[in-house]
Amino acid sequence: MSEFTMLEPTTALQIAIRERLILDANVFALVPRENIRSNFTRPDKMPAVLIGNGTTELHGHDYAGQRAAWVYLDIHVWTIGEGLDATKALAFAVSNSLDHKKLQIEGGYCDHFKVTRIVYPRDPNPDYGHGVLSVEALIRWVV
Repeated sequence: MSEFTMLEPTTALQIAIRERLILDANVFALVPRENIRSNFTRPDKMPAVLIGNGTTELHGHDYAGQRAAWVYLDIHVWTIGEGLDATKALAFAVSNSLDHKKLQIEGGYCDHFKVTRIVYPRDPNPDYGHGVLSVEALIRWVV
């Protein structure tokens, strides 16, 4: 574990996800690194991967002074003018990147992580492709 203090769990997970994605050649072949960031609105630059705000369910302290929390958040992938196949390819690259190995959480541990679903909501503007990956993680840290 790092000597740094644990960040709020959703923030720690957002950072860990971004760090994984910007280092994955299969992801940044499809989207520039600077377009992989935390946000939750339609991006102004595309293609993009936006790591949304999440929900934290705290689970108290254990006997060793650790805290644990389930964290849930959505990752939005966006493309423009490339059709839904490009959006699906980007979502699949993101999913594969996150499945590779355990996420490193600053100041804590990620004991469980998985992409639980991927959906492709229709945007009112047919030029936009939009995919949403829902993820869950069990994060633990010492207080």
